[in-house]
Amino acid sequence: MQFIESDIFLVALTFMVYYGAGRLRDFTGISALHPVLVSVAVLIGFLEITGISYEQYSRPGSMIEFWLKPAIVALGLPLYTQLRTIRKQLVPIFMCELAGCVVGIVSVVLIAQWMGASREVIISLAPKSVTNAIAIEITGHLGGIPSLTASIVVLVGLLGAVVGLKVLSFGNISSPVAQGISMGTAAHVIGTSRVNQLSERYGAYATVGLILNGVLTSVLAGPLLEILGV
Repeated sequence: MQFIESDIFLVALTFMVYYGAGRLRDFTGISALHPVLVSVAVLIGFLEITGISYEQYSRPGSMIEFWLKPAIVALGLPLYTQLRTIRKQLVPIFMCELAGCVVGIVSVVLIAQWMGASREVIISLAPKSVTNAIAIEITGHLGGIPSLTASIVVLVGLLGAVVGLKVLSFGNISSPVAQGISMGTAAHVIGTSRVNQLSERYGAYATVGLILNGVLTSVLAGPLLEILGV
C-alpha cells in the first residue's frame, strides 16, 4: 500500500493512464474517448478504490504542473511559422474574435439567468471559454466561485475537443483558418491542442483565437456583466 501512495508511483501512473487513453482513442477512432476525459475517469476510480485522498494525489502533481508553462509556450511555435500570413488577416481575425468573445459571454449569462442561477454562479460561468489561469483570475476579481470556474473551463474544453470539429463541419465550415480560430476561441488550450494535431496552420490560428479571446474576455467580462444586470 505504501508503494502505490509514493509520489513517484502516482506521477508514473498519471503518465501511463494518459498514454493508454491516447492509444485507446487512436485504436477505436472514437472522438468521445478524449485522453483527458478518460484519464480523469480512470484516476478518480483509482483514488476511490485505493482510498487515496485527492490532496495526497495532487501533492506530487507539481512535478507535472512544472511542464504546463513550457507546454503552453510551445503552442506559439506554429503561430510563429504562420505569422506573416496572420498579419495580413489581423483586422478580420480581431473582429471575429471580438464577436466570438461577446457572444460567448452574453449567451452563457442569458441562459444562466433564464435558468435561475445565482449571481455568483453566473459570474463563474462567464469566462468559460478561456484558459483556467485567466478564467480563475477573472472570476476571483468579479466575485465568482473560482473552483466552479475551473471545473466549467475543463468541461467546455473537453466538449469542444470532442465535438467542436464535427459541429463546424455540420455547419459547412471547412476552412482551416475558421476552424482553428473557432476551436481556440471556444475551447481554449484543450481545443487548440486538438486541432494542432491536424496541421501547423490549424494550430497557429487556434493559438491566435486562444490568446485574443483571453485578452478580450479579461477586458470585456466585467462591463458585459454590468450591462446584463448581473
